[in-house]
Amino acid sequence: MKYLPSQIIYLMQNRRTRRNIRTLFEFLFLLGLFIVAYSLLFHVIMNIEGRYYSIITGFYWTLTVMSTLGFGDITFESDIGKIFSIIVLLSGIVFLLIMLPFTFIQFFYAPWLEAQSKSRAPRQLPENFANHVIITGYDPITIALIGRLRQYGHDYVILIPEVQQALDLVDQGLQVLVGELDDPDTYLRARVNEAALVVAVNDDMKNTSITFIVRSIAPNVPIAANADLDDSIDILALAGCSHVFQFMNMLGQSLARRTLGRRTLANITYRYEDLVIAAAPAMRTRLVGRTIRELSLRQKLGVNVVGLWNRGQFSLPRPETRIESSTVLVFAGSEEQLAAYDNYVEETHPVNAPVLILGGGRVGKAAAIALQEEGIAYRIIDKNPRIIEGVDNTIVGSAADHGVLGRAGIADAPSVFITTHSDEMNIYLTIYCRRLRPDIQIICRSNLDRNINILHAAGADLVMSHASMAANTIINLLSPGKVLMLTEGLNIFRHKVHLHLVGKTLIDSGIRENTGCSVIAVRRQERMLINPDPNEPLQTDDEMIMIGTAESEKTFTTMYPEKS
Repeated sequence: MKYLPSQIIYLMQNRRTRRNIRTLFEFLFLLGLFIVAYSLLFHVIMNIEGRYYSIITGFYWTLTVMSTLGFGDITFESDIGKIFSIIVLLSGIVFLLIMLPFTFIQFFYAPWLEAQSKSRAPRQLPENFANHVIITGYDPITIALIGRLRQYGHDYVILIPEVQQALDLVDQGLQVLVGELDDPDTYLRARVNEAALVVAVNDDMKNTSITFIVRSIAPNVPIAANADLDDSIDILALAGCSHVFQFMNMLGQSLARRTLGRRTLANITYRYEDLVIAAAPAMRTRLVGRTIRELSLRQKLGVNVVGLWNRGQFSLPRPETRIESSTVLVFAGSEEQLAAYDNYVEETHPVNAPVLILGGGRVGKAAAIALQEEGIAYRIIDKNPRIIEGVDNTIVGSAADHGVLGRAGIADAPSVFITTHSDEMNIYLTIYCRRLRPDIQIICRSNLDRNINILHAAGADLVMSHASMAANTIINLLSPGKVLMLTEGLNIFRHKVHLHLVGKTLIDSGIRENTGCSVIAVRRQERMLINPDPNEPLQTDDEMIMIGTAESEKTFTTMYPEKS
């Protein structure tokens, strides 16, 4: 019943619905005229036969004959009466049994169901809704971002122009508001002045329009937007955007930072005060085939191995753990200690062959620029000459062609980036490259999170998704430094010590056993305790810096929510 007023309002406001209802009433009026006329003719013919009935009886006979019930208690004896009965019966079949149901469903029941459905789509946020994130549109970035927002306890609302899509998302349990993205009233109904952040993930022109509209009605709300073109960065800033990102370029740069062709094999990915986190592939180093105990990196270099990542599988280091060629080591320490690690491994296998980039789109070009800035040779392969026009070190051809890959130098390449916009093609090329070069480092782009494990199974050493990267970047706007994605599915994150953990040591806390996360540092007042003593109790105001998979992080935040 609570939807009844909104349904009636919709029916009355919609011009097409009003026209349909008017048509329905016109048909009912015509049907009523037929019933009245037949009732009068009933009395006329009965009078001719010398019989007399009441007015109610005339309507009773007309309706029983038109509805084909025909009780048979009142019948004509003359031929003219029987002919009249046939006419009433046939018209009843047409009007009552055929046209009335069709007209009722077409002009009233269907619009009513539509109004009932549309009334379920929210068009106004509650008065107490505040400090929320407004997201304009629904795409893979939005899906990843919603998961992060829920995980960290942030409210959100998705603005959707289409009612049917909004209803589908409501059925999935998402917070949605229906409204046109270029209508200021949509953002007022979304309580933009009380929002913590507005996120625009549409095309550049639409993002600019959204930014300008939001800024005109909410001067102080932060706005984050994605820019596909370099020229759009300044335009979005002029429109009032607080944070402009190029997530595709960021993805390409992230791929480049993880290649074996880098001069510094320990790639610093996280800095927090004195704590430095780095990831380094073990491929083609003296580490392969040896155990953590045999390496003794902490004793030799002072650097501590806090995690191991092997084609989508994260494990915590144990003395007997053996390093494989596909293993990526995660270190915690100081910059000096990481520099010592670089010197330790760089003495072995210098690499001069170019890195192969399969796909010359935005991600591939961004990776090429990042490699060029590091002085690393690269070669781009793309079958579309227009995409790589004006780009150096390119080969036009199919990356699935063995001859093309041979000319590009796959036999000697230290790494291959697979950056096409199709996950099916990326899986195909990953399998092919792994078969051609079992020892090559394959770094792959994933467009949908559900394909990450498939790409790892196909042979990719590292997989990066622009959706997850974008989601983490936006989360860090709400809580700076909250989470960092080392690689797809492996994160470093910060968390306040939960009340249930205060006074417990790391050994007694069961964090590693219960959640799969590992505490790599503790920030206590003004000090950073790197690789903290597992026997030292945690204190109330401590902040833990941890490493774990996305699922482990979700398990930890569920067990120990910060808002408790």
